[in-house]
Amino acid sequence: MNRSERRRAGPAAAAKPVDRRRIILYVTLAVIALLIVAGIFWGSRTPQVASQAPDIAQIKVGQDAPAFSVASTGGPRSVPNTEKKPVFLEVFATWCPHCQHETSIINALYQKYGGKVTFVAVSGSPYAMDEKAPESQADVAAFVDRFKAHYPIAFDPDLKVSKEYLQGGFPTIVVIGRDNKIRSIRDGEIPQETLAKDIDDALKA
Repeated sequence: MNRSERRRAGPAAAAKPVDRRRIILYVTLAVIALLIVAGIFWGSRTPQVASQAPDIAQIKVGQDAPAFSVASTGGPRSVPNTEKKPVFLEVFATWCPHCQHETSIINALYQKYGGKVTFVAVSGSPYAMDEKAPESQADVAAFVDRFKAHYPIAFDPDLKVSKEYLQGGFPTIVVIGRDNKIRSIRDGEIPQETLAKDIDDALKA
């Protein structure tokens, strides 16, 4: 290659790094776009998140508590309560991290108030702990064992209690007075002190 040929080749050679950077930029943008699409796709496959509930039951403080009857790990539980005690009701989902965290709080409350208050936690989601398989008695039993829940827990295959009580998220916790009136309604992770006050108020009424 003579001197004039080398001069002509110079600009083309200098352009190659620019073209390479442009290709890298396009490939990076394409990868980011694919990741966004994949994220949207997999996100749409998740049935629920802990802060969401499929339905919001039409209940309010002061009204008569909707009637139900379930078989729990502590024996039959029903509302109205035949024992004439206040009722501490939790509607939970085994896949819900807030429900999983709340087990230690409810354990403490059950230890303190179990002789004065009827406790029951009822499954309220159609999905199991993996958020894909259908909820089952075995899944609820696995939840009890894994998170060391000491209070009575019931599997509700028809989600009847959930349809009557579930609010804006899991868990939903409702305290019902001796007169079968709803004393408090709360959802999400709730501090032990708040729930203890709700129970104390129901016991005093």
